[in-house]
Amino acid sequence: MAAKDDPIIIKKYANRRLYNTGTSTYVTLEDLAEMVKKGEEFTVQDAKTGDDITHPVLTQIIFELENKDGQNMLPIPFLRQLIAFYGDQMQQIVPSFLEQSMMAFSKEQERFREQMKGAIGKSPLDVMKIATPIKALEEQTRRNMEMFQNAMRLFTPFPAAPGSNGAATAAPEPARKEAPEKSGDDLQELKEQIAAMQRKLDTMS
Repeated sequence: MAAKDDPIIIKKYANRRLYNTGTSTYVTLEDLAEMVKKGEEFTVQDAKTGDDITHPVLTQIIFELENKDGQNMLPIPFLRQLIAFYGDQMQQIVPSFLEQSMMAFSKEQERFREQMKGAIGKSPLDVMKIATPIKALEEQTRRNMEMFQNAMRLFTPFPAAPGSNGAATAAPEPARKEAPEKSGDDLQELKEQIAAMQRKLDTMS
């Protein structure tokens, strides 16, 4: 029997049915989504092989939610950028950046919710006070993305495609010629920029 604090084991069978070993009941993707929202930890295992398939199942949940009317959260420019990172030499940095960004936002969401609750029935001036920290978070996120993109360009030998969303202006021709010769010093500079970005995310909390 799993310890109290251990993640709940969800078994997925060949017929795609999901079985919650904690409650001894069959569940759906919607049930797993509710467990995530409640903060319940779980891992999904292939019932036959025992392989951990949590990642593809969570991805499937996002796919299902994104296809529901009025629930789209992932903008098209973001999806395009995310797809473009697959196979890129900076791909290994993206997960950490996204994770830290979401953690920073999660730390602030409860404060935003309390402010929104307190604003019900109050004057427009009180509502404006709520918008200020939200705008500050949006601005900080924008700056973090710029830092991330600048760090990635250190090792990108090709300029950004014309019209690409969120990308800065293509580097001058001399910089593109020198890019393939980047070495250890540039790697250290990249690490320092990523560390600076992490510190900025930490200060948001």
